[in-house]
Amino acid sequence: MYNLLETIVQDHILHAKWLNTLSFMENAGARKISACEHPVLVSQIQLKHAAEEHRHAYYLKKQISKLNPELCKNYGSDEVLASRSTRQYLHMLDIQTCRYLQSQLNLSREELKYAAYLFVTYAIEVRADDLYPVYQEVLTKANHKVMVKSIILEEEGHLEEMINQLNEFSDHWKSYAEHIQRIEEDLHQQWINAIIQEISFQN
Repeated sequence: MYNLLETIVQDHILHAKWLNTLSFMENAGARKISACEHPVLVSQIQLKHAAEEHRHAYYLKKQISKLNPELCKNYGSDEVLASRSTRQYLHMLDIQTCRYLQSQLNLSREELKYAAYLFVTYAIEVRADDLYPVYQEVLTKANHKVMVKSIILEEEGHLEEMINQLNEFSDHWKSYAEHIQRIEEDLHQQWINAIIQEISFQN
């Protein structure tokens, strides 16, 4: 991952697309969290997560202007990296998580939406806890004006909050989470491979 990010950061256009790709995924995550809300029983923490993911999407989008304010005006296919894989990542994680949880727990529709929110968000926060520090390390080494330190701090807080919510959800959540993390790992690797392939093709 480090070597890939080094390659991306060295090229302004690739870097802008990378920031835009992360922004798209943060925005997609925020929208997924909102879509999982119960019509009435919405917790403060769920609202907080959606708001912060939206803010991350905005922050990352804003960072693009440090490279070139004319780049990546929207989330069009030619303005994100590995567009198809990027758009499928979270959607497929959500679908496969729902199938798995339903097979294990036999939940109602509303219960399944909430459980999916917990486990998908947890898996994504674990991934963010790994990805953003590596990205920041590459940025720091390059003495780059783009920074993601503020996102790292908030994602660490999100992960802790998700663990607290999962502890309330089930005493056995870790066994379910391990399976879902394996699903996420496969999807993440497909996403990274698609980015590498796209960058290699362009070069």
